Amino acid sequence: MSTILAPPPAVWLKPRPLARTPSTFLLLPLLPAKPALKPLPPEVWSDILGHAFSFHGAKYAPVENTNTVGPRTGLLLISKDIHAVALPLFYAYIRVSSLAVLEKLMVRLRTADQQWDSIRRIPYSAPGRWIQTLDMSALQHTSYEDAFRLDTLLSELWAFVPFMTNFVVNPQVALSRRALSCFAAREGASNLRALRGVQLRTSGPADEDPFVELLRTCTRLEELEIFGTGVDTTELLVDQDDNAFAPLADFRPFYLPFLRRLAVLSMPTSPVLWALLQMPLPALRHLTLTPYDELSVPASLIPRFIVTHGSLLTSLYLHTVKQWPTALFPSPATLLETCPCLRHLSLELPFPFLNLSSTQQHDLEILSVARPTPEFLDVLEALLPKLPKLRFVKARDVKWLRGGMSARAQQAGVQGEMQVWKRKLNRRGIQLLDAEWRTGTE
Repeated sequence: MSTILAPPPAVWLKPRPLARTPSTFLLLPLLPAKPALKPLPPEVWSDILGHAFSFHGAKYAPVENTNTVGPRTGLLLISKDIHAVALPLFYAYIRVSSLAVLEKLMVRLRTADQQWDSIRRIPYSAPGRWIQTLDMSALQHTSYEDAFRLDTLLSELWAFVPFMTNFVVNPQVALSRRALSCFAAREGASNLRALRGVQLRTSGPADEDPFVELLRTCTRLEELEIFGTGVDTTELLVDQDDNAFAPLADFRPFYLPFLRRLAVLSMPTSPVLWALLQMPLPALRHLTLTPYDELSVPASLIPRFIVTHGSLLTSLYLHTVKQWPTALFPSPATLLETCPCLRHLSLELPFPFLNLSSTQQHDLEILSVARPTPEFLDVLEALLPKLPKLRFVKARDVKWLRGGMSARAQQAGVQGEMQVWKRKLNRRGIQLLDAEWRTGTE
């Protein structure tokens, strides 16, 4: 990208403009001419425009409103040179909020692909090959017709985005077998790095599952977030024998060596959870689960999953999705023993009676609880001598009262329990934080 500077116009001085033959003198500059600026390489412009696009955020994503010239669109109109550098960055993040927007995107990708010839050096058409993140978290459908339209569009979309690395979908939108199969069969499936918001049906192990086949092709996946349908069938409440957890005869194991973040919510068991249980996950450090104990849900794989993959975890977050009716199940009491490398542990109600061996110490630094209770405070006080590095206890569902409230209000209800926790934890140098990570002294 070059910058052309025009020479300054000449300045002529006329000391006697009314004379019969006026003389004219050329004004010479005292300073040397300003040298032309060196052109910046396209890589530098790409970094500059990348920061500009990220500054304006996702709300100005393309194809959201093509009639509005927002800050992101305005960057494309500065010059032709900047347009050539900024256009791939413009399409790198796509946010789809409705089926109409997705249809506009499909028309654009389909038209561009039809105009693309095979003589070009790159076999993939633009702007499809520029799309790296496809965010459909705001997209919802309200009828079976919309669900079919969405399924058809997604089945066709995968072929146009070979370099997509992040895909986010609304958990309320269930992807069909056809959409998952087309996703797994697309070119560049191994480029996927993050997959979030996928809803799967809670069921037992199966010989063939389209989502398991999708994971088989995503060999470089780093983040995975899946949602189940909870305990919605009576077969999950039936006692399971040991053969139910044995490897299937036709199962072909696969490997996800880069998976470091995993979230499995409202899913006591499923084919994908069973498949992940059969493989090593050496890079897994952050795990989010909805607790299901084997006494209440005999088919649950959650306790086995924690025992199998908990040895290298640094963050374990137990969370129950808020829905009506909300069913809370107990968590394992051996979390600290099965996860010796934990730095952050977040517990869900009902709180487990955590225990450690008499000679064992744990390096836990942050403990999160839903809300303080006097029963769990007794459990925590018994564990504190074995938690020498614990520095913060967070009550994630409670906030400190704002300043100016009366002393009686600060001692009532959960606020009074917070004050008791704060007083006892401060004696050991541990800070009690609320949902906004405040200490209560601001």
